[in-house]
Amino acid sequence: MNLPRSRRVLLNVIVVLLFVVAVSVGGMLGVALALNANITDFDMHGDLDVALPSRLYDRHGRLITEFFAVERREMISIDDLPKHLIHALLVREDRSFFSHGGFSLRGTFRAGWNIVTGRYVSGGSTITQQLAGHIFDDRDDISVARKIRELWWAFQLERHWTKHEILEAYLNRMYFGHNTYGVEAASQFYFGRSARHLSPAESAMLVIQLANPARYSPLRHPQRARTMQRVVLNGMVRAGYLSPEQADDSFEAYWQNYDFTRTAMSSAFLDRRDAAPYFSEYVRERLEADVLLGAPVDIHRSGLSIHSTLDLDHQRLAEQNVANGLERANAYVGAERARAADRVSADLVSIIDLLGLTFDIPELLVSPPRSRQLVVDYYLDSLAPLVGISSLLFSSTVADGLHQATRSGVWRQRTRAPREQVQGALVTLENETGHITAMVGGAGFERIDQLNRAIAGRRTPGSAFKPLYYVAALEDGIITPATVLYDAPTAFRNLDGTLYMPRNYAGNWNGPVSVRTAMARSLNVPAVQVFHRLGFTRALSTSAQLLGISSDQMAGRGLERRYPVALGIAGVSPLEMARAFAVFPNLGVRVDPVAIRYVEDSRGRVIAEPERDVRIAQRRMGTDARIVSAEAAYLMTDILEDTFVTGTLRARSPVVPMAAKSGTTQNWSDGWVVGSSTRYTTAIWYGFDRGGRTLGTQQYGAALVGPDWERYMNAIHARLPGESFRRPDGIVEVRVSTRTGLLAPPDYPGPTREELFIAGTEPTRFAPSAAEHRDASAASAERLARPLASRGLLPLDNRFERAIPTLESVLGPGALPAPDSDDDRAASAYRDDYNPLLD
Repeated sequence: MNLPRSRRVLLNVIVVLLFVVAVSVGGMLGVALALNANITDFDMHGDLDVALPSRLYDRHGRLITEFFAVERREMISIDDLPKHLIHALLVREDRSFFSHGGFSLRGTFRAGWNIVTGRYVSGGSTITQQLAGHIFDDRDDISVARKIRELWWAFQLERHWTKHEILEAYLNRMYFGHNTYGVEAASQFYFGRSARHLSPAESAMLVIQLANPARYSPLRHPQRARTMQRVVLNGMVRAGYLSPEQADDSFEAYWQNYDFTRTAMSSAFLDRRDAAPYFSEYVRERLEADVLLGAPVDIHRSGLSIHSTLDLDHQRLAEQNVANGLERANAYVGAERARAADRVSADLVSIIDLLGLTFDIPELLVSPPRSRQLVVDYYLDSLAPLVGISSLLFSSTVADGLHQATRSGVWRQRTRAPREQVQGALVTLENETGHITAMVGGAGFERIDQLNRAIAGRRTPGSAFKPLYYVAALEDGIITPATVLYDAPTAFRNLDGTLYMPRNYAGNWNGPVSVRTAMARSLNVPAVQVFHRLGFTRALSTSAQLLGISSDQMAGRGLERRYPVALGIAGVSPLEMARAFAVFPNLGVRVDPVAIRYVEDSRGRVIAEPERDVRIAQRRMGTDARIVSAEAAYLMTDILEDTFVTGTLRARSPVVPMAAKSGTTQNWSDGWVVGSSTRYTTAIWYGFDRGGRTLGTQQYGAALVGPDWERYMNAIHARLPGESFRRPDGIVEVRVSTRTGLLAPPDYPGPTREELFIAGTEPTRFAPSAAEHRDASAASAERLARPLASRGLLPLDNRFERAIPTLESVLGPGALPAPDSDDDRAASAYRDDYNPLLD
């Protein structure tokens, strides 16, 4: 080869310098050998701490995901790796690996020659040197001293390990780019499958990452990586490892299946497979903040086995139902998909317009009548993949520009969430244990949106909140399922003197109704009446206990001493609502959500048992673990069972007995359904992250969320036996008049039902006859008509029963109080307790 004179002089200088370095290295190595002749237990050094990911498993031992930070690594035996991976590594990094003793003078000279000629293909360090530097030294230290130390340790590796052991350690330890360490983790990240099944082209792509993953990343610089991949495959052909046909076929297959849409921002951590991402992140936070706090382990490096309570079967059904429900909700709301046109670079828009003109594609012409927005959407949805692949056929400059512009547009299209998108969350608890078996925290777990609305959301539950204080009123005997309440216009005076006047959905009034009916129809005035009778202190404290909210957090959550709280204006999460409702089928005993059963270290030793700690704490609480009585909890469940079957939810075909309550907030901005079977409790919420938005007229919880809740609960119970809710001792059943709540005599002409009561609270008086009922109604009419007559709103008449039609025209049909129900206070409640607007 005829080199210019200046190049020959430079080469001679380099040769001399290399010779001097070699002599110096030899001398210094001799000293090092003398000083370290007695090194023992070398294998201990080679077995230094290797960062291993921790694995999260579901309750059946199935892998959910892995936790790792900078390094994602999976160990694999060299015997399991394909031979062409080893061949690609030798061609790329160290052709004389099996013949040298840790140092290759030829390789060093070759590296120097490549630097001189500007044809960098590989470095001068052998595989053994690279491994030695990785294990025992800092390869970021560019110095002669570091090279000498590295060479020393390379000789030790060659003395103590076989060549295959060195290769196995090398392939399991080295960095392959994008936060992946080891060939198995790298193969899973880049290609989505084990290194056991790598093709020759994939093997070549992996080994070129070893020298400079930032330069040759197929995600950042596909054209550059493609060129070097071809060089390695050609080298394998020249070395006799592959035939030309095998190399060509593998190369073409690789690029035909190349996914150009993966962005340069991809990393093993962000792209890790996770079957339950919201739950996994919740577990990670619990481990770091509580379970492993102060423990000498690192969840991202210690190779822990974390055994959780999740059921992947429940999780799959939960995600499917929420996804389908949100799709319907968004369609109803009319939320448009993300529009990326205003954020796409001018370069991409110019490329789209040029393509439209060149190939006569009207949909790509950025001019009237088609807007820029529609053109960009069409391009990104329909043509971007084809253009991305085609860009690989052009020169590097053109290809990289076109590829980056297209990929940038796709990235923005995917990551810009619609501002009006309906979000959702779901949580399922096992009633007896508190195990979280499913958790969905939003429409999709993405880099730009990882808010777990199942636990961090603070949304108003609406009428789904009512059972939380109804159950306390049942326990205290203030109400029974048969107690008659009066649904009519009523004003309640807050402590600050302001009046609160609740209204029902659709603005109608129902007159006298039983507690059971009021809950089933989700009537608001009767609910506030119960809240009032119970008192602020008892109502709020019981609700907070059920939700798991401490007393010092109550005010911040909106659990304040004012009447609107009765209709669910406090801020709660789906997990808290599920926890509260799970107490009912658990017969009044508190339910503590549990996500982690136990944790093992890398050697299989149990180092933490969070579930065991919860059980110990519950036992220590003794009777304090009971929030409400078993009888009151059962009555609440029975009322909610009616609500689910015949009330607002109107269940279609439940496969097992279920009890549930829906909730809707003002302006239909949030929709809830929370309820239980004998085994599981599930809370589902749909709504918006920001206020001031509506799910749409008539989109109340029962209609919007109810079908998804029932469908999901039916699915997780499909193979389970149908069990009725446990009835505790202390519950009696008597026949009562549904209109008065009093005992129904054998010849009672009105509607009756078999009603449940806590023993001692059942009615002892019989309902009046038809004649007695007419007389009592006339008396009630007189009591209400006098204020109207005194204001000139109603002609005064000695027969006040004539005022009944007029009163009903004001209050609504059937709004007049019935005669005494089960006690005197109930009969006079409408007049005395609730400041009626007509009084």
